[in-house]
Amino acid sequence: MFDVVPVQSPNWWRKLMPNRRWGFPDHQGKIYLTFDDGPIPEVTPWVLDCLNEYQAKATFFCIGNNIEKHPEIFRRILEEGHQIGNHTQNHLNAFKVSSKLYLDNLNLAQETLYQQKAFTKLFRPPYGKLKRKQEKELLAKGFEIIMWSVLSKDYNPKISPEQCLSNVLEHAGSGDIIVMHDSLKAMKNLKFSLPQILSHFTSKGYSFKRID
Repeated sequence: MFDVVPVQSPNWWRKLMPNRRWGFPDHQGKIYLTFDDGPIPEVTPWVLDCLNEYQAKATFFCIGNNIEKHPEIFRRILEEGHQIGNHTQNHLNAFKVSSKLYLDNLNLAQETLYQQKAFTKLFRPPYGKLKRKQEKELLAKGFEIIMWSVLSKDYNPKISPEQCLSNVLEHAGSGDIIVMHDSLKAMKNLKFSLPQILSHFTSKGYSFKRID
C-alpha cells in the first residue's frame, strides 16, 4: 500500500485537530522521541540500551496485549525512567470498529497498565486515527491525545534505512515529537536510524525528554 502520510504533520492538521498534542513549540533544545507498539523482546530492550547510552528519555505508547505478554520488559521501561502511554489493548483502527468497541478496548489497555502500577493519561491512537466522538470522550476523561511533528516511517518496508534516518534528521528540531516503533516490522529501519539520531542531535546540544 502506498504510504501517503507526510513526514511532517501539516499545519492544517494541527488547526483541524487543535485539542491534540502535536509538539512543544516553546521547548528549546528538547526533542521528544516516542515509540509505538511495544514492548517486543526482540526490539524494546535494544531501544532501551540505546537510550541509556545517550542518557536519553522517551515515551513508549504500549499495546496492552504486549504488556501482558512481556511484563518484565514493560517494568524495565518504567524502572529506567521513561514515560508510558496507552496505545489500546489490541492496536485497533478507530475508523474500522464501533466507538463503543474502540473505547472499551482502550479502557482494557488502561486496566492492563494499572495492573502493572503504571498510571498515565497519555494516549496515542493507532494509525493516528480517531473519530471526533471518541476524541470528545477521551478529553472529557482527562486524557491527553499525543500525535506527532515528525514521522520517521520506520514501519514502511518500502523505504530504506537511509531514508528513514533522513526523514528525522531533515525535519526534526526543538520541541518536536518524533514517532518511531519498537516493533518487528520497523526493526531494520529502527536499528539503523536510532543510534544515528541520538548521536546527531546530542552532538548538536539537544536533549531527549519524555512527555509529562
